[in-house]
Amino acid sequence: MTGLVTQPRFITLEGGEGAGKSTVLNAVRDVLMATGAEVVCTREPGGTPLAERIRDLLLDPTHEPASAETELLLMFAARAQHVRETVLPALHRNAWVLSDRFTDSSFAYQGGGRGLDAALIADLERRFVVVRPGLTLLLDLGVQQGRERTRVRDLVPDRIERERDEFFERVRAAYLARAGGEPDRIRVIDAAASAEDVAMRATALLQHYMEHAL
Repeated sequence: MTGLVTQPRFITLEGGEGAGKSTVLNAVRDVLMATGAEVVCTREPGGTPLAERIRDLLLDPTHEPASAETELLLMFAARAQHVRETVLPALHRNAWVLSDRFTDSSFAYQGGGRGLDAALIADLERRFVVVRPGLTLLLDLGVQQGRERTRVRDLVPDRIERERDEFFERVRAAYLARAGGEPDRIRVIDAAASAEDVAMRATALLQHYMEHAL
């Protein structure tokens, strides 16, 4: 990870489809706001007007199919803009930044799911992202349960949500492998529990992090 700077006030949420990141994000945001500090909530792909337009390109199922390499480069184009226009300015003014997805998603989706070389993704991360979160909460959920949740929630699935189960199994395995390699940063939460229990576990991990890592 040479060349990456860990930012302790940068927290990310990761997980497969239907894992419940939105509920956890709200709970984590409330804990951070209770400290009296500024909290910037953002997402990937997206987080700036330009990055949101790239998001639309990536997720719109009506476009021509993107190659794995095209998808990866668009993700990093959006991420580079996001980091420079949203993440770093907020960190520089001592705000907390809470992001729904970040670079771990590329290792999981484009690396694990699409089969692209993790070394390529890591090189792009070092060259164009340069920061990594101090804490990542990974909401782990079985593929079938996650897909059932998204079927209820999403009337029109986006391009990635339309992938086969095998794709999402590879994504999940890649996430868990990254968590195994960085257990101090990436904390795994069983997202099969109730939304309330998952949120409580997330905020407990956050409180511990704030007490011991800052």
